[in-house]
Amino acid sequence: MMKMNTGASPSVNVGGGSGGGSGHEWESRPGGMVVQRRTDQSSDVPRVIRVRVKYGSVYHEITVNSHASFGELKKMLTDLTGLHHEDMKILYKDKERDSKMFLDLTGVKDRSKLLVKEDPISQEKRLLAKRKNAAIEKASKSISDISLEVDRLAGQVSAFETVIDKGGKVEEKSLVNLIEMLMNQLLRLDAITADGDVKLKRKMQVQRVQKYVEALDVLKVKNATKKVEINKSVRHKPQTRYEQRDLLSFVEEGEEEAARNSGASSSSGTPPIATTKWEMFDHTSAAKAVETVKPVPPRYKWEFFD
Repeated sequence: MMKMNTGASPSVNVGGGSGGGSGHEWESRPGGMVVQRRTDQSSDVPRVIRVRVKYGSVYHEITVNSHASFGELKKMLTDLTGLHHEDMKILYKDKERDSKMFLDLTGVKDRSKLLVKEDPISQEKRLLAKRKNAAIEKASKSISDISLEVDRLAGQVSAFETVIDKGGKVEEKSLVNLIEMLMNQLLRLDAITADGDVKLKRKMQVQRVQKYVEALDVLKVKNATKKVEINKSVRHKPQTRYEQRDLLSFVEEGEEEAARNSGASSSSGTPPIATTKWEMFDHTSAAKAVETVKPVPPRYKWEFFD
């Protein structure tokens, strides 16, 4: 029986010709089967390769894993080119390669040449997304600040409610000022434009503010009715007392005056005599006094013209 060769035999040139360019390299597998020689490219073991990347007029030599993706290569080129990795596009063999594609699967080998260009469309998309995220963060922060302010005002609402429920009275101006402050927070919430979770948070805060405003309106009515009742009780009770006292004093004074008049009439039977003396004027003497006044001759001589 022939003994089998368990080791790999040296490569043989199959396909005719002594030149190595036209033929293929083969190897003998255990068992005598001749197959094409495996290379490092087809092997599953990753290896480090060096690629030359051109950006503008400058070449950069990058050492990268052969199983890396183009997205990882873009991140490595960020410091060298000054571009954001999302604003790059890499061309290999005049074709743009997606960031999720791998170098070895697209045929990138050691000493391969790649071209990097700036992608204005990707840059614009990134800036729009960045601006949108900044707006969302700003809206979320504003809602958080408003929530803290509403919590502080809610404490005042609770305090006023406790005072009024226990029979106390609160100044109407304080209630009106608190309602105005809550309405200002409501206006701030209405000015915020947001989507998703931020919009839901804004809606929850709006409902909170509306609930507190409605509670203050009810407290305002209760406080006003209680104030009217207190004013009525304070106004009517002393007045009835004063009216009764004035009526009694008026009756007593009337009785004293009547008794005084009756006593005076009983003591003297003569009617009362008027003590006022009236002065009488004589019209005849006045007329005589007027007649005795003589006219005064003119002091100057006046010349009359015809």
